[in-house]
Amino acid sequence: MLNKPNLRYKLLIISLLITLFGCRPNVKQTLSKVDSVKKKIVKDWNKTIPGSFSNQTESVFDSAQIAIFLKKYPNFNAYANDINLFYSKRKFAYAWYDKNVLIEQAGNLTDRLNHLQNEGIYKAIPYPKSLDSLVFDNHPKAKEAKSNITAELMLTAQYFVFSKLAFQGMNDSVTRAINWYLPRKKISYNDYLDSLLKKPGKGGAIALSEPVYRQYDLLKKFLAKYRQLESTEKWEPIVLTQKLQPGDSATVITTIKKRLYKLDDFKGDTLNAIYDYDLKEAFKQFQLRHGLTADGIADAGTMAELNVPLKSRIQQIMVNMERCRWLPVSLNTDYLAVNIPEFKLHVYHADSLLWSCNVVVGQKVHQTVIFYGEMQHVVFSPYWNLPESIISAEVLPAMRRNPNYVNEHNMIITGKENGLPVIKQKPGPANSLGLVKFLFPNSYSIYLHDTPSKSLFGESSRAFSHGCIRVGEPAKLASFLLKYDTTWTAAKISKAMHLGKEQQITLKQKVPVFIAYFTAFTDRSNKLNFRKDIYNRDGQLASMILSGKGSY
Repeated sequence: MLNKPNLRYKLLIISLLITLFGCRPNVKQTLSKVDSVKKKIVKDWNKTIPGSFSNQTESVFDSAQIAIFLKKYPNFNAYANDINLFYSKRKFAYAWYDKNVLIEQAGNLTDRLNHLQNEGIYKAIPYPKSLDSLVFDNHPKAKEAKSNITAELMLTAQYFVFSKLAFQGMNDSVTRAINWYLPRKKISYNDYLDSLLKKPGKGGAIALSEPVYRQYDLLKKFLAKYRQLESTEKWEPIVLTQKLQPGDSATVITTIKKRLYKLDDFKGDTLNAIYDYDLKEAFKQFQLRHGLTADGIADAGTMAELNVPLKSRIQQIMVNMERCRWLPVSLNTDYLAVNIPEFKLHVYHADSLLWSCNVVVGQKVHQTVIFYGEMQHVVFSPYWNLPESIISAEVLPAMRRNPNYVNEHNMIITGKENGLPVIKQKPGPANSLGLVKFLFPNSYSIYLHDTPSKSLFGESSRAFSHGCIRVGEPAKLASFLLKYDTTWTAAKISKAMHLGKEQQITLKQKVPVFIAYFTAFTDRSNKLNFRKDIYNRDGQLASMILSGKGSY
């Protein structure tokens, strides 16, 4: 049994308090206090598994019990090595018992396993009834409590199941199937569990966050919010019979205000049917969160996003929670991250966002690959070596139409290869790579670069390239990457960019680069953002999650 009251018992106490005090004069005050206590209990109960665990060493068991347990519960055989290693390090001391009584974390783990949908997971755990029976229902009747080896091993085995599902996610076959080539994080969940089961030091509880990318927990909170909305709201499409502008008055405006209020964008009077300043500001915030032009106007694109069904948003959140499970937990270094659907480059130091800028990514027919690399070189005034695909599909047809095409575009032919001319575009302001490019060696021939087509950065949707990534602030990025070499001042960088002579600089320190794909994420203000699934990557992953048949 648990050494502290479980959640069911605590909530029963609350119900009794309401019954006892419900007919007294200060009913509102009493109910307010009770509600406050209830919220605190639920909040405490929903805390993560890490906490002040028992580290007792007196109560031990025979190692042969593990083999007996696995024979009875063979679905845990995949975790046999983890279980054996964990207990051998503990010299086979019970981990989930203190003074022969189950510690509170046993209930916390069980509660999370029984509510995996809160984690965006639809995969069934093995032996759920046995788990519940062992943890909650099989209380000892004797006066003296006694450790139960089956309950002990069941909890440890289920912990490894939980860590696989919630912290690691679907396996490599899934990521390959959806063309996700970022490296998967590597974490020893055995060592992590071993750390969880240590008593806190003088400072109190162990400060240990879950081994998953920080966006995961933020998205999880919004998943709960959107599920609550879905359970209480009809969310029927809002139809405009007229084009609305600030200052207009219409009955439908109150409906719009109420929806934006429920989405935390509108803060004003929802009964006012005038398109007022508050509504315009709410539209701006909503538009920013959805990657739209933030003009505060209720155009067709804005209304389409406002009418997206809650079910679709829930699936979108779950898909991106799964992607969060695959990423490194944190990095204690400089790194760059490009989020393709957001059309943004983010520059970080030790997980602190330093600055961001707009980027242009690959068209749907020339998709930018999701992968990882290490930035190694900055090339000023670069040549552009045209890919064979562009030469055959675009340049050769243009040359047939215009024999002077190569000269007019500042290009030169340097040879022949694979039956095609080898073509380079010379450095200069008209060069398709602009005035600087950033190289991180990879097998996809993708890199970051400047561009002469600056107007494209002003578009809300920026999928225009052949796969490479055009950077909106190339000089700033060059300065950041060369910051460890103080000779590279802003003036020197500008001169090199406009010199017209190619110059390659090798970085003193390689910088990790993540090319990622997130259609739901939280921003620096902790606001939930959605972006369009420009490469149609969400649907396949969503079907795997909802069917519970994704490979784990």
